Amino acid sequence: MSLFSNAVPSARRYLVAAVLVAALQTIVLGYVIESRAAILRNGSDVVLKTAPVDPRDFLRGDYVVLNYDISSVPVSSIVGGIPKGAGLRTLWVRLKPGEGTFWTIAESSFEPLPKQEGSVVIRSSPFYSYDTIESEAITVQYGIERYYVPEGEGKPLEQARQNGDVSVAVRVAADGMPQIRSLLVDGKPAYDEPLY
Repeated sequence: MSLFSNAVPSARRYLVAAVLVAALQTIVLGYVIESRAAILRNGSDVVLKTAPVDPRDFLRGDYVVLNYDISSVPVSSIVGGIPKGAGLRTLWVRLKPGEGTFWTIAESSFEPLPKQEGSVVIRSSPFYSYDTIESEAITVQYGIERYYVPEGEGKPLEQARQNGDVSVAVRVAADGMPQIRSLLVDGKPAYDEPLY
């Protein structure tokens, strides 16, 4: 009898542990999905011009590699100076409407930039920075450099991209985190991102 009575509480503990693990996984997955959806729902809209990419690296499988004019941040746009010492850094970049529908760099900083009417601040992905910057521009990424497309539909996008006809509509959250909202070909949406 005692063997059976010891087995029942043990089985209950395993069941409770399994339920807790499943609930935790569901919460984490829900948080990741809702974080992305919140940016797409509530973020500020900007349209970015894509820049040429070596055609050998443009298409890998079923995703497109994107590069942007704003990926090359002029050192002259940096306000507040360059931090001393090498290490991981984040760059905040203020975008303002430029020619046509495209947004361009107005200023940048290694510290968060304050909100300003008529502009949007986008945050770069962390990158390694040295004590001195000897070039005229810093190359950064924003986490929106890949766009997944339906299988087999990359070749027309590659051709349109090489012709300079592809741009990207992006939503930027209040904290500077960007999400691709839509891929545009000739200014018209070719692929829209669903919220979920």
